[in-house]
Amino acid sequence: MSLRRILSTLLLSSVALVATPTAGNAAATWTKASTTVSIACSSSSTLSQAANWYFPSTATPKALVYLQHGFSRSNANMEALAGKYADAGFLVFVPTLPSSTASNNCAVNNTGDNTTFLNNVAALIGEATVATSSLARSYTTAAGLAGRTGQAMPATYVIAGHSAGGDAVSYIANRLRTTWPAAFANLKLVQLLDPVLSPKGTNMATGLAGLATTSTPIYAISSPPYTANDQASGTTELLKDVDRPFLGVRLTTGSHCDAEGSSTNFLCTLLGGSSKAANVTALQTFAVNWATDAVAGSTTATYYPGGTYYQGLLTAGTITTLS
Repeated sequence: MSLRRILSTLLLSSVALVATPTAGNAAATWTKASTTVSIACSSSSTLSQAANWYFPSTATPKALVYLQHGFSRSNANMEALAGKYADAGFLVFVPTLPSSTASNNCAVNNTGDNTTFLNNVAALIGEATVATSSLARSYTTAAGLAGRTGQAMPATYVIAGHSAGGDAVSYIANRLRTTWPAAFANLKLVQLLDPVLSPKGTNMATGLAGLATTSTPIYAISSPPYTANDQASGTTELLKDVDRPFLGVRLTTGSHCDAEGSSTNFLCTLLGGSSKAANVTALQTFAVNWATDAVAGSTTATYYPGGTYYQGLLTAGTITTLS
């Protein structure tokens, strides 16, 4: 039984909206603004979801990172990683999506058929260049709160998802490919953080099958198979569906909570286990530097097989290569 299923009876703590920008800590070089984003649930229903925006100190962000939490989690749990992206010069958007619903399937986790909802989530990015679109309006509000009025939202972007969020963003990225090809052309990387398959549907398989036909990099940072990640179901799906020489790394002593780092809480560590500092550091280092390279169209050798940093972790037994 996966962490997602075990936690299905627990309540997800609500996230309070912040009306003013805040700094995450004294050492941070980013500014956070908390607002909302509207996402259609059906033809007659629209959700207003909490959304955090992390603005880097640089006047021109290098790209946008859309970072999606997993089941029974919220955007607050992704703050540590979001801050690392922002420290590196990325603008980061982290929405809270419902984890699962019994009636309308408007959730990050697929318990019936949530594809209509995920199509609407994809539309956030697909229609982002329209000034009146949901994402554009959320960004404008956040930029005002953060004192960044007049700063344009980057056209290029990275999509990253943790746990069930990895299942969701695989589908979302492919939906962009099929429905908003102009927006998809600006997608530089799909990043899967210990992805976990939803209990129903084939969203990840469908998404990866489409993405595999493109040159868009798909990299995972995973933990070993165990209960909390449904025996590494998402990573297994990735290795089955995408035939490429390099698909990321597995942290040999990793925890499902590694992607949340210092912003995790007991709902993850209770059954996922506490993270080791070295694993969190490795995950954040790879995630940020792979995103930086993907956006720049470069390869910083040290973070890939054969490079000094990578080989050091490989030799130490901290990671194994996914391929």
